[in-house]
Amino acid sequence: MVANVIREGMEAVEQKLRSVVDSDVQLLTDASRHIISSGGKRLRPQIALMAYLAAGGDEWHEVIPLASAIEMVHTATLVHDDINDHSLTRRGQVTVHARWGRTFALLTGDYLFTKVYEMMAPYGAPYNEIMAEACIRLVEGETLQAAAAKAGQMDRETYKAIISRKTASLFDAAARMGAMLAGAEETVVESLAIYAHNLGLAFQMVDDILDIIGDPEKMGKPVGLDVAQHRGITAVQNGHAGEAAAVAIAEMTPPADDPLAQMMARLRDSGAVEIARMQAREIADRARAALVHVPDSPYRQALYEVVDMVIERDK
Repeated sequence: MVANVIREGMEAVEQKLRSVVDSDVQLLTDASRHIISSGGKRLRPQIALMAYLAAGGDEWHEVIPLASAIEMVHTATLVHDDINDHSLTRRGQVTVHARWGRTFALLTGDYLFTKVYEMMAPYGAPYNEIMAEACIRLVEGETLQAAAAKAGQMDRETYKAIISRKTASLFDAAARMGAMLAGAEETVVESLAIYAHNLGLAFQMVDDILDIIGDPEKMGKPVGLDVAQHRGITAVQNGHAGEAAAVAIAEMTPPADDPLAQMMARLRDSGAVEIARMQAREIADRARAALVHVPDSPYRQALYEVVDMVIERDK
């Protein structure tokens, strides 16, 4: 039953995402549906839905526009990120800017962001305030990352600030708003928000690990971009993991044909990846621990299972 409810809810999210981007300007419709149809994990809206259900909500259709708005924010950032990263593929298909050009990609990302206002409008305050704060923190995180990458420096505290803002903030908002919509007590709302925040941190750390060891075909995008641009967890110059990564890069004697490949090989052999995995697992344990104040139910158990999926994923 739990799986069926979640599946139906996520199908409703998918339908909402596709329908809400319709525009009289056909290019906006086409480009928006292009990135939406590329799929993705849809983990953020799933967390909103599951938090709502775990907090005692029983009319799951009420959370669908909110959950869809959260995914729309994420999708809009992907369009802009691909421009910044000069990525030609996303989720196994050509990126918006590669197909329509940089100008129309920027406008498509802007269009998706503005659609978030439309989906959130019926909820009013404080939901819109929570969403706005999450979006602000997301942009702050992306800016911190870009600044650190440009300077070629990434310490541990900066990395933590980046992933807390650019990734975990939206996870936090998803669970917080879902639980609030269910009418949960403040203790339950905060517990689910803490769970989701730590889940978001772990998710991003695993994402950064997969940038080094992932299979490009499974991931649907090139790997090594974060390493090449001085981003991600192995760019952190702190402790043994950071030192190993730094040495791996500094000692690299790149071959003429593929310098990035040798850099990636040295990082894999440095031990940085395993240390990063251990750190991700520790944060995942914090996510699980936060659920202790959430009433026992099949939906709480499903939230535990999401943590396992995030940590063990290979794409």
